[in-house]
Amino acid sequence: MSDHATQPAALAADVLVQLKNWPGTPSLAVVGPEGVLGCHDEGRVYRLASVTKLLTALTLLVAVEEDAASLDAPAGPPGSTLRHLLAHASGIGFEEEKVRATPGARRIYSNRGIDMAAEYLSAQTGNPFETELRERVLKPLGMDRTSLAGPPSKGGTAPIGDIARLAQELLRPRTLSNSVVDALSSVEFQGLAGMLPGFGRHGDNSWGLGAEVRGTKEPHWTSPQNSAATFGHFGMAGSFLWVDREADLACAALSTVDFGPWAARMWPETSSAVLRCYREVQPPKPGRPARTEANQVY
Repeated sequence: MSDHATQPAALAADVLVQLKNWPGTPSLAVVGPEGVLGCHDEGRVYRLASVTKLLTALTLLVAVEEDAASLDAPAGPPGSTLRHLLAHASGIGFEEEKVRATPGARRIYSNRGIDMAAEYLSAQTGNPFETELRERVLKPLGMDRTSLAGPPSKGGTAPIGDIARLAQELLRPRTLSNSVVDALSSVEFQGLAGMLPGFGRHGDNSWGLGAEVRGTKEPHWTSPQNSAATFGHFGMAGSFLWVDREADLACAALSTVDFGPWAARMWPETSSAVLRCYREVQPPKPGRPARTEANQVY
């Protein structure tokens, strides 16, 4: 990316045309298993907003793998566990701790729930969450210019280069274990209904332990051509990251203009252009190990 001596290729023309229609000063990277396939980098550090949740969830899942935390430990409101908090199934509200549903009964998107999950880890280790994030995720992935400037649910900042590194790792893990990425992206508490911010209520609002899973949701912020297993997150700062392993592609975009009607229209159009331009140029992908009980994060 812009902080490397070797610059990635420019975006495919059709994708760049889409990006030029966005308001503000966006950056976008298309990523394959071996790295960045195309990028438009404005050289800025952007607010991540809720894309930060991916980093926070990965921090907690690595801690679970290293026996510093447990997904089934009580956390949040009565009856809730860390697993419920990460999957937006604890029953607490968006920004407050008011209980709105029994744990496991509804998918209630909750910034406060993610912050409580981070507080749980800090209580377990005695370290500030920012330290946990840096040592367990940012440093190992080489995300040197990413920082946490606010709550773990939405306070991250980063350049597009760092988010492209994250995208590549989620697409084809090399530093993180497969079990951590599988836990992030595999649906927990299947079949729960709930609201997807900005895109309305869905009867099956699928989430993993930190990442949203596309499933059959329509309307949606990814392309209609993205697979049902596509996972990722978007943020109200105009940011998104999706990973589609069936296409063997990931796409990350950061913006200076907050989410609004422009994004609900332009993000799917841009993602469709990414799939159209890049899906067929990927080399054949090797099979991934099956997810078994032996390689799951508990």
